[in-house]
Amino acid sequence: MTFEEQLKKYNKSGIIEDKYAELLQGFHDEYCKTLAQKGDSIDNHKQIFEILVELVKDQCQNPFHFNHYHQQIRAPFDYYLYGIEFLRPLINYSESKTYGLEIFDQIEDQLDKGDNVIFLANHQIEADPQAMSLLLERTHPTIAEKKIFVAGERVITDPLAVPFSLGCNLLCIYSKRYIDNPPELQEQKQLHNKKTMQVMADLLTEGGKAIYVAPSGGRDRRNDKGIVELAPFDGKSIEMMCLMARKSKRPTHFYPLALKTYSLLPPPSEIQTELGERRIIEGGGIKMAVSKEVDMDVFPGSDIKDKHTRRDVRAKYIQNLVVKAYDTL
Repeated sequence: MTFEEQLKKYNKSGIIEDKYAELLQGFHDEYCKTLAQKGDSIDNHKQIFEILVELVKDQCQNPFHFNHYHQQIRAPFDYYLYGIEFLRPLINYSESKTYGLEIFDQIEDQLDKGDNVIFLANHQIEADPQAMSLLLERTHPTIAEKKIFVAGERVITDPLAVPFSLGCNLLCIYSKRYIDNPPELQEQKQLHNKKTMQVMADLLTEGGKAIYVAPSGGRDRRNDKGIVELAPFDGKSIEMMCLMARKSKRPTHFYPLALKTYSLLPPPSEIQTELGERRIIEGGGIKMAVSKEVDMDVFPGSDIKDKHTRRDVRAKYIQNLVVKAYDTL
């Protein structure tokens, strides 16, 4: 059956409800449009959506339960490779680049020694994990495949996002944007996050872990002038990562990381609380830049006595490093 026939069948039977059937059809149409603009055709990639509709159907019937730490599923179905191949046709490689490859060489050496690496990064699209893998697959495939993402609730509960999340290594938390929605679940969510932090501490104690965290707690968005602004970093989030690193008693290295992926799959202009957002695809190039390792104890303002002020100053300092790198992309 074709994608349209599959979708119609599952929608008519009630397996895929109208809302998600409409979103999935829209996602397909956007994908086709973007391929056509590149001189490509969905006929060359038709299996991509034929597989996706089956994966979404499975998720609607039997939602996957993500543990605090989810390890990517590579067999019997390779979700990691599927996510990579789904995104690949949308990218203009002549406009894509990774900056700081020599720093990634250093990171690879640190990981091989059993040290930990934490990337403090901005976050732009749902597919940032797959975009990072595509940018690193030729030069640093081990980092590309083994990196761990601190991920929010939405990518592990939205039926359209779950098939891609299953291919990632994830530490699952509730982000600060949604932790008090609904209010009656706030305490439960806080307890969940506390457990995830303990799991993270255990992973760091094992050593050799590369963890990506977006201290903003959400995606970057366009401002009133249409310019993409990096969401502000949260000092508490960065402080928590530092505490976890110290608790592990393993050498842990912190690197600012800038991602420019926004045009590929722009998020909705406004933050929405309900699941099920429309996927818009523009396609184009993707870029990433890693900056030199930062000392989390010595930075401009590290002599400030008030710990809360010092924490916020450090967050602003690291954010400025990411913004500076982003501006060069």
